[in-house]
Amino acid sequence: MVQLAIAAGVTALATGLFLAPLSAQLDDQAMRRALAIAQTTAAESHLDDALESSRPSRHGPVQNAAERIRAATGAEYVVIMDRRGVRWSHTDPDEIGRHVSTDPSAVLSGQEVMQIDEGTLGRSARGKVPLRDEDGTVIGAVSVGISYESVQQRLLSTVPQLLAYAGGALAVGALAAYLVSRRLQRRTHDLAFSDISALLAEREAMLHGIREGFLALDGQGRIRLMNDEAQRLLDLRAEDTGRPLDTVLPPGRTTDVLAGRASGSDLLAVSGHRVLVANRMPTDDGGAVVTLRDRTELERLGRELDGTRGLIDALRAQDHEHANRLHTLLGLLELGLQEEAVEFVTRAVGVHRATAEQVTERIHDPLLAALLVGKATVATERGVSLRIAPATRLPDRLVDPHSLVTVLGNLVDNALDATSGQRDAHLEVEVRTEGRTAVVRVSDNGPGVPEAHHAEIFTEGWSTKEPPSHGQRGIGLALVRRLAERYGGGAEVGERPGGGAVFTVTVPDALSDEPPAAQPAPHQGEAGEGTATGRAAGTEGARRANDTTEAGR
Repeated sequence: MVQLAIAAGVTALATGLFLAPLSAQLDDQAMRRALAIAQTTAAESHLDDALESSRPSRHGPVQNAAERIRAATGAEYVVIMDRRGVRWSHTDPDEIGRHVSTDPSAVLSGQEVMQIDEGTLGRSARGKVPLRDEDGTVIGAVSVGISYESVQQRLLSTVPQLLAYAGGALAVGALAAYLVSRRLQRRTHDLAFSDISALLAEREAMLHGIREGFLALDGQGRIRLMNDEAQRLLDLRAEDTGRPLDTVLPPGRTTDVLAGRASGSDLLAVSGHRVLVANRMPTDDGGAVVTLRDRTELERLGRELDGTRGLIDALRAQDHEHANRLHTLLGLLELGLQEEAVEFVTRAVGVHRATAEQVTERIHDPLLAALLVGKATVATERGVSLRIAPATRLPDRLVDPHSLVTVLGNLVDNALDATSGQRDAHLEVEVRTEGRTAVVRVSDNGPGVPEAHHAEIFTEGWSTKEPPSHGQRGIGLALVRRLAERYGGGAEVGERPGGGAVFTVTVPDALSDEPPAAQPAPHQGEAGEGTATGRAAGTEGARRANDTTEAGR
């Protein structure tokens, strides 16, 4: 209805704008026609003689000539006057000899006049021309009038035709409005404008209120819409709306998942330190809608659960081993073999003490030392020998020890998974520095990594192991590479001589320039207690480190 009203209004306006100049044009044509007849009449050669040699009468030569011209031209009247303004001819013979009803001074002064004026015969379009003798002296004037009713009739006669055209244009406009309205209704699913406005407001409130990330892409891969949560999860800005996805996100699996180059549902992706679950749904216009869920907390809880289970298994095995040692010790004491009992206890305690002392002598950062002591205990319970490489040296000057804990913990966990259950299983850990760069290398004698998968193994979601109870695998090594690349380093995998795999991670600028404050050295008598504390802290440190390191398990 609005479109129809607009079409009708535009048609009426166009018709009015056309009629206004048409009326003025018809008036001008009528006045020019009257003037032309007056000029032709004034050019008659005998009129000046008749005007000077006769008197005004209804049957005089001037009246006869004027009526003949009026009848021939279709004018309403042809009036010839003398210099006094007295009529010598008129349509009504009774007006002959009388003074004209309008002021003749302008035409008698030698000017030609065109005007619309009222006279004795009503309103008319007039043309007045001076009448001159042979010497060019003005001896009178000729006034010709065209009935204004004829002008109005010409105007009115054009109105039906004009209205027919306007009606046709209005009909075409109404049809176009109907077609556009139907198309608009189909595109908007028969929703009224108020409903669309309400839906838009509800959509904005919903998109910015939900805790899931939402990203809408058009057919060219440009970001059409995103909510606040998507900006937070992907580290985007509001100004990135309208830009291609590949230009606002770095290349990698996350970009491939969002762009649709990786297919599937509930796809895992890593953005910074966050673990995301993405689902992509194509739209009819060639674009897509992507939903993102932050699974970091769930992964942390799942890893903590797995770590707790692993710790319980390790404690159960340790309890079993401890019971066997107590039984052995009890037997030795019952047999009166006190010296053998002392030697047995010394040897059992010395193994753990040597491991803790070996770690703390070479790795001075408490977090990494605790992690390795705990991992050594877990490795022993799983039948794997964890060795510290002779080149291992790490001062207590780490800028971000938590990142290095994540790197080292994930690499050790992967090596334990690869070697568990094998005969003579062992792995070697090397942590050293080159200037301010930290280098972490973990090697094992497991099955190794095929060369074809050396680059693919660091991709999110890629794993050769069965998924854990809480979700999916393929996150740990991706986090390792992401952390290394954040500092400008890298991660790579190679083959170990004799079989197995070697993972090497470099972290530039991992060490600060200032040494830490000096700590008082423990007394020699406290070494055993400190070592036991280190073992306990190592086990607890391993459990806490599982929050960030067991993602690759």
